Amino acid sequence: MKMRLMAAVATAGLVSFASVSFAGMDEAKKWVDGEFQPSTLSKADQMKEMQWFIDAAAPFKGMEINVLSETIPTHEYESKTLTKAFEEITGIKVNHQLLGEGEVVQAVQTQMQTKRNLYDAYINDSDLIGTHSRLQLAVNLTDWMAGDDKDVTNPMLDVEDFMGKSFTTGPDGKLYQLPDQQFANLYWFRYDWFQRPELKKKFKEIYGYDLGVPVNWSAYEDIAEFFSVHVKEIDGVRVYGHMDYGKRAPDLGWRMTDAWLSMAGAGSKGLPNGVPVDEWGIRMEPGTCNPVGASVSRGGAANGPAAVYAIRKWDEWLRKYAPPVCRQLRFLSIAASPFDGQRRSADFLVHGFHVFHGRAEELGQQHR
Repeated sequence: MKMRLMAAVATAGLVSFASVSFAGMDEAKKWVDGEFQPSTLSKADQMKEMQWFIDAAAPFKGMEINVLSETIPTHEYESKTLTKAFEEITGIKVNHQLLGEGEVVQAVQTQMQTKRNLYDAYINDSDLIGTHSRLQLAVNLTDWMAGDDKDVTNPMLDVEDFMGKSFTTGPDGKLYQLPDQQFANLYWFRYDWFQRPELKKKFKEIYGYDLGVPVNWSAYEDIAEFFSVHVKEIDGVRVYGHMDYGKRAPDLGWRMTDAWLSMAGAGSKGLPNGVPVDEWGIRMEPGTCNPVGASVSRGGAANGPAAVYAIRKWDEWLRKYAPPVCRQLRFLSIAASPFDGQRRSADFLVHGFHVFHGRAEELGQQHR
């Protein structure tokens, strides 16, 4: 039985029945007015779309869909709020389970190996695009939405409007996943500090150019050094110019492959991942998503000069420019730190910068 991966349709993999006595435009209007605002669509267009969902779902009213995704705030909202809205509007119940990322990958792997339908839909990392394209065990959305299941595919769905679609398209040009959420690559900084005349003057004297949002990684390092080494304290509080994490855990490995290797230039040029060597340092066979190897001896770059340089810089910046406690933190415990400009943790107050976990090559290429 095939898996259905984030198909943006009214129904998918319907497996069992439940008693639902409501579903209609009254429920849709309640959600449009109370939850689905603001919207790029007018309310009239939203209600037109809701009517389509109601009509398309009518033959499947009372059925259930089982979905699995990683536990992050985006999917928590989907699980707690959007599933409720979908059921009230369409009469179709979505059981959206949340587990750790490793458990999601394990479930996907188990379903592929056993051909048993554990879940009807998965929200999984686009890094699995090669697996889905090679094994053909996930539904090919391009053909599926244009073929037999066109009648349950939202005609107002603008697939080209999705960010990151290139990461979920296989080498055959077919779409296997619709991007649901992304880890954005952001530069967090204290704007008020960057505007202080005395700090601007001091920075210019030391580095020879104006203090501002960095346009490359050398400027990022200068700013990290400036606040951590030369400023050290603002308004009686110890400050730092860099944030990262160093606790030994699976997400530290992802930090290297998803961010640091690409920042250092590992892999071939090109988007989304470079060909024939992607930003993880993995070499692919020409024209396919079949991996050949990651080591230099096998044509890859995971242990090449750029990778070695990247890990050395990660260690150096973490030790020299980040709060000491960062070495004992992992992604989930540090990700929220920059939001309010300061966050208490143990006996210190963090101020500074954080390159958010995600596709860091975009920061280097677009100079954001």
